[in-house]
Amino acid sequence: MALKPTTQEKPTLQINASRQFTSWLYEQNMSLAFTTYQAGKLLFIGLQTDGKLSVFERTFNRCMGLYSHGNNLYMSSLYQLWRFKNILEPGQFHNGYDAIYLPQLSYVTGDLDIHDIVISDSPYQIPNSPASSLPAKKPIFVNTLFSCLAAISETHSFLPLWRPPFISKLAAEDRCHLNGLALRDGQPKYVTCVSQSDVAEGWREHRSSGGCVIDVDSNEILVSGLSMPHSPRWHQDKLWLLNSGAGEFGYADLNRGRFEPVAFCPGYLRGFAIHGNFAIVGISQPRHNKTFSGLVLDEKLQDKNAEPRCGLLVIDLQSGDIVHSIRIDGVILELYDVVTLPGIRRPMAIGLRTDEIRRVVTVE
Repeated sequence: MALKPTTQEKPTLQINASRQFTSWLYEQNMSLAFTTYQAGKLLFIGLQTDGKLSVFERTFNRCMGLYSHGNNLYMSSLYQLWRFKNILEPGQFHNGYDAIYLPQLSYVTGDLDIHDIVISDSPYQIPNSPASSLPAKKPIFVNTLFSCLAAISETHSFLPLWRPPFISKLAAEDRCHLNGLALRDGQPKYVTCVSQSDVAEGWREHRSSGGCVIDVDSNEILVSGLSMPHSPRWHQDKLWLLNSGAGEFGYADLNRGRFEPVAFCPGYLRGFAIHGNFAIVGISQPRHNKTFSGLVLDEKLQDKNAEPRCGLLVIDLQSGDIVHSIRIDGVILELYDVVTLPGIRRPMAIGLRTDEIRRVVTVE
């Protein structure tokens, strides 16, 4: 007797907020956006008019880096860098949403594995090129494949701006896994990378303790001995970052040249935004492969009798306590980046997979 094959259930997405998260989000007068390249989603977290959580998602292939700048939202995907524009004026609403992010511009860069993105507030003087500067308000991004900082080019895939002092040449080899970029005083200042290797994918052999923080201006290695660091951010006269391979959120003591952990987080840390005295960090479930195996994070989770999670954690910068959280289960296992959207209660975005984008027309 032949048996009929059972139909597999479609993977679901479950997002559960901690008890006071929605109240906190309302008090802060903001919403959040985050990306997952594992599931190819850009998601927005806000509040409905009745105070309940609002979740809105759009699909983009391998979406990663996010950066919010005024009414613009920048996002990297598989081979493009996107600029979204909030087309609603203050006080305007559309179907209960007070922000609509419309994809207005995309640069085709090729598959550069773009990680962090920033916008400089003033013209950026390109290091080692006294006669050249990049105009203000132009995206600067971490070109992880070529181990360098880069900018958009009108004629090529990218314009290289800076590379670590130990990288001998531009090559599509992901030598050190350069990933994080922080602004200070509106200018690119600090980067993180997983190792100081100068061979193709050499960082994979140095995941446990080869990570470092580099000063872009001086080329000085400010902090070393880190485990897969990510997401440096300058705030309140401190350089905050994620020591991802150890599950640690903390800051770099630049005078002593060492990392100071503030909070342990039960997952692989990646993606970090700051709002006032709070840090919003992303945690992921580590993949069961060589890249994520053998890290200190595994030992710490075992010592604390904890299972790794996927979601967002809100950390009080003064106490180091995790005060609120969002837990994500189902189809999404990993996050990459997160940004805050101040002054916006309930955001949404126009996607590319339906005819909706054909009917959204704005007039200057």
